[in-house]
Amino acid sequence: MYHDIRKQYMFSSLDENYILKDPIEQFEVWLNEALESTQSEPTAMVVSTVDVNQHPHSRIVLLKEITPDGFVFYTNYEGHKARQIEANSHVCLLFFWSTLERQVRIEGVVEKISDALSTAYFLSRPLESRIGAWASPQSEVIRSQDFLEQQFEYYKQKFGENVPKPPFWGGFVVKPSLIEFWQGRPNRLHDRLLYSFELGEWHISRLAP
Repeated sequence: MYHDIRKQYMFSSLDENYILKDPIEQFEVWLNEALESTQSEPTAMVVSTVDVNQHPHSRIVLLKEITPDGFVFYTNYEGHKARQIEANSHVCLLFFWSTLERQVRIEGVVEKISDALSTAYFLSRPLESRIGAWASPQSEVIRSQDFLEQQFEYYKQKFGENVPKPPFWGGFVVKPSLIEFWQGRPNRLHDRLLYSFELGEWHISRLAP
């Protein structure tokens, strides 16, 4: 049964004396190691939001950029996720890299990025992805998969290869106030190092597993 499942974490350790002082730089080190590993979808992250009724919602999206401000992803501004962000800008991100026995939890405030940056990224996407952004009324109830296929063909014919960015599509940046790095360790004595942003600088503390 499920309660009998056990795994001994042996891959690595996490030491305060050997980590970078800036958590975003430390995150980039770990992400690059995940990219070089056999980890599937290393840029996949869980984005958790809270709606107007204080109900939590989580889904997986792809990290597209790391900037000095934070972590960037793109979405439909009219979908559930974006509407929940509009109601409550506090979000949580979670990365889990099972092959490296690591996870990173990020809390912060999310903001829209500029339309110019969103447009530049949109135009760099594959043609089919750009058409798909127009074709899918994200989070709305639709009658069938055929409807999406019809929408896709409609916009494919309408725009050809010159697909503009939809006005309802763009990027968000999550500006972190807390970043926790978790490294699996033997006997469930996991390493947990917490960066918290206070009075204009990052502070590091160790948490019990």
